[in-house]
Amino acid sequence: MLHPINWSLALPYYLAALVFGYLIGSIPFGVVLTRLAGTADLRSIGSGNIGATNVLRTGHKALAAATLACDVLKGTLAVLLMDWLWGRDHALVAGFGAFLGHLFPLWLKFRGGKGVATYLGILIGSAPWPGAAAFAAIWVGVAALTRYSSLAALVASVATPAVLWANDDRQEALLFALLTVLVLVMHRANIARLLSGTEGKIDAS
Repeated sequence: MLHPINWSLALPYYLAALVFGYLIGSIPFGVVLTRLAGTADLRSIGSGNIGATNVLRTGHKALAAATLACDVLKGTLAVLLMDWLWGRDHALVAGFGAFLGHLFPLWLKFRGGKGVATYLGILIGSAPWPGAAAFAAIWVGVAALTRYSSLAALVASVATPAVLWANDDRQEALLFALLTVLVLVMHRANIARLLSGTEGKIDAS
């Protein structure tokens, strides 16, 4: 159900939830893990992105998997901790903060990841069923059919707000509609490559 937020009475608490989420989301696990492993600066490899896909370009599959897991979990953690502390409305604000933190981390001059893993983590924390389950199913289906990871992520992200709205998760649907717009913006280069037929496919080996 959609519950209006009374910003005039609770603004400091919502700002605190936003900052809390941002700080968790801004932890650049891709950079941290690759540095601990002694690899080159992740930002100088491939696309320069800090996400799991670029970590995979270092040749370390385990590091890529760990980065993916951590980027998912920081979104989930921000939502669940704030839900436990202050309730659902604050949890969604913290989730939004975590997403912004991943995209624009202060520690990396606001140059972060593209947000899909953290998007999924926030979805797991706020709407595991049917939201996260639908996202995962759509991603797997599109990836299996097309071999495009980016296209699978984009289709799953676009479908998510509709799935949430249909399930009467109205607040969550509005949040993920906003997050989906940001995902599309962050993937504009991927979209251009998909349209031109130059986007890389998932390695089938």
